[in-house]
Amino acid sequence: MSRIETPKPIRGTQDIFGAEAEAFAHVVETFERVRKLYRFRRIEMPVFEKTEVFSRSLGETTDVVSKEMYSFLDRGDESLTLRPEFTAGIARAYLTDGWQQYAPLKVATHGPLFRYERPQKGRYRQFHQLDAEIIGAGEPQADVELLAMADQLLKELGIADGVTLQLNTLGDAESREAWRAALVEHFRDSRDALSEDSQERLEKNPLRILDSKDPRDKALVHNAPRIDDFLSGEAERFFLQVTDGLDAAGVAWTRNPALVRGLDYYRHTAFEFVTDRLGAQGTVLGGGRYDGLMESLGGVPTPAVGWAAGIERLAMLVEAAGRVAIDTLDVILAVEDDRALRVAQQSLAQLRRAGFSADMIASGSPRKRFDKAVKAGARVILGFTHNEDQVVRSLKGPDDWVEKIDAVVLPLILAQGQ
Repeated sequence: MSRIETPKPIRGTQDIFGAEAEAFAHVVETFERVRKLYRFRRIEMPVFEKTEVFSRSLGETTDVVSKEMYSFLDRGDESLTLRPEFTAGIARAYLTDGWQQYAPLKVATHGPLFRYERPQKGRYRQFHQLDAEIIGAGEPQADVELLAMADQLLKELGIADGVTLQLNTLGDAESREAWRAALVEHFRDSRDALSEDSQERLEKNPLRILDSKDPRDKALVHNAPRIDDFLSGEAERFFLQVTDGLDAAGVAWTRNPALVRGLDYYRHTAFEFVTDRLGAQGTVLGGGRYDGLMESLGGVPTPAVGWAAGIERLAMLVEAAGRVAIDTLDVILAVEDDRALRVAQQSLAQLRRAGFSADMIASGSPRKRFDKAVKAGARVILGFTHNEDQVVRSLKGPDDWVEKIDAVVLPLILAQGQ
């Protein structure tokens, strides 16, 4: 008989277990707690959308759309795409589900995303992100609130040390267009010296050249025109209000004039929280203001700002910092006589209902069950034996915890036979 071969996992996916899973859960739980402090509404979004939701919003020339999306035809020959990011789907929902009535709308979500890219440290083809957005608020205060929320999240995760908020402005539409034209002129003079990808981006998306990692591009980026030379008075005032608000909120930041967002709908604030503890790809959280997105999906001009953070990368920092929450076991039950099993089962259920974390050892050699319970590391060890038609309990642990546990279990013992 031929041996059945076990299927291998798909490249770029992961099975999460143990300390990694605990760190992952810690990130999500902390995010949920912090988003409630800031009054962000929880939303759940579809895992797939019509392909045009992403192609129209992200742009056909972007790497995500042209190279990385998981798209397929369903049985009705409609092109669908597994979501590569959250923002476009949230914008679609804002327009189609009547969420405009809640503007300014603060929403948050988390879950899996999908991109066909080269797997590397902390980056996968199925990955997970936290996401927070404010839609319908054009004031700098919305940017400040999102950044303060992100800063508090990192601090409450215990990983803020060594993480720097880098901040830039992309200006308003007028400023950005003037800057874009200057960049095209600058790079066109040295077109042949650019990388192949940047030569392709030159006419379509020149801002993307500024964040290229290719050494050929970096040499030319150094002397490229800066946004500050093209900022309108309104754009300067907006950025100043953002930085003043961050200072007032106690959020440390540093200016990075090379930080960009290549998509045309981005305006004003762009930001990244970066660290040197994750290798070359050091961004742990990033975002910006995208005031032009709704128009690409057929909506009216709507200001919006948001950020996203990779859960896997945050979890790696949590683990490295020793911040993984270890689940404590309040009580372990050792059933040393099978005749006591029923009462032990009742006690286990009652302890859990009372809010104690509890587990039970009731298999294997009865003589060794108590020894196994000792190794479980619980605060209290609760043993059950049987003597003269009565279940007898024994408790070991700190006096105050023994009293708490016995207050729950003793009435069940006394009720035997009644």
